[in-house]
Amino acid sequence: MGGPGDPPEGTPEGGPVGGEDEYRSVVFDESFVRAARLQESSARERMTDHAPAVRRRPPLRRGLTRQALILVLLILVAFGTAIYMGVRHPYGTQEAQQPVEPLRMAVIPLAPQGKVPGAADAETLFAHSPAAQYAVGAEGIPLPAVRSTAHFSDSQVVTALTTVKDYLVRSSLYPEVLDSSQVRPARALLDPGQLDQFDQSIDHPAADGRHAPTGWLVRFDPTRAELADPKIRVQGNLQATETDAATLEVTADHTFVYALRPTGAGAGSQASLFTVRRELTFRFDRDDLRLHQAQLVVSYAQAGPLSCTGDAADHLTPLLAGETAKAGSPAGTNPFARDSATALCGTLAAAAEPKT
Repeated sequence: MGGPGDPPEGTPEGGPVGGEDEYRSVVFDESFVRAARLQESSARERMTDHAPAVRRRPPLRRGLTRQALILVLLILVAFGTAIYMGVRHPYGTQEAQQPVEPLRMAVIPLAPQGKVPGAADAETLFAHSPAAQYAVGAEGIPLPAVRSTAHFSDSQVVTALTTVKDYLVRSSLYPEVLDSSQVRPARALLDPGQLDQFDQSIDHPAADGRHAPTGWLVRFDPTRAELADPKIRVQGNLQATETDAATLEVTADHTFVYALRPTGAGAGSQASLFTVRRELTFRFDRDDLRLHQAQLVVSYAQAGPLSCTGDAADHLTPLLAGETAKAGSPAGTNPFARDSATALCGTLAAAAEPKT
């Protein structure tokens, strides 16, 4: 006889033993039931509304589609904004900016009127020269009082002045620049638009007013002279002005005095003084200020004692203690005097040399 749950005729042939249903493992959970497209009407609905036994359920609304659409729209908006900000310059288009001007330069040799004064002690030379009260090194390049302009803030003006000071230090005071072994310290502060001109000046120097390394740097002929004292005397001033709404201009007027001796002569040899007055004009657009770089647009230098017959374009070749110039201009030029000017060559005024 069959069990209490078996059919009267017993378990059908081929059916599961013990009445186990082969579909027992199928679980009709709530989500399965709710997802069914057909739904059986309740007994009450069939009695009152004469509804059919089953009805088709409306498709379920899924929130994923709307969320996905919103997500896609957000991605597109963000992507479009990134492209727009990348193309649009924060300070206007490149066409609105002034092009970078090439540097215009002049290096004027100053020939001594007699023998170059010398002394065994560089300090003695400095003490008896117009540079006696000059500061040493970068201390001689102080920043002026800073005021904002109509279109540039205090911090932007400070950045321009600081960049110019850094350039003066790197191009006039660094020992590795003075001995002609390096140019990178100064080059790193130039606007990229001037790098080709700078590199051509170093690789192919020419006295053409555009490509003289001594227009960019103070550097001595390493086979001729070397520093006798690392304490270079400096005095001068900086001034910042706004030339237009997009440009700051800084002018620098400084006199540098170096104690030199013959290369390889040793500490016991006589030293002499060499003076370089540099009048430089720098320009800055907003990119230059942001990147701490400058456009050097005018460089005017007077340097001596030099021979007027020499080439001061590539290196400065000083006349040292006891030497005389072969030729010079009849008019004396004093690089310590702010109102002093000269032509292609001048003579170094006696007042500019130490009294020994």
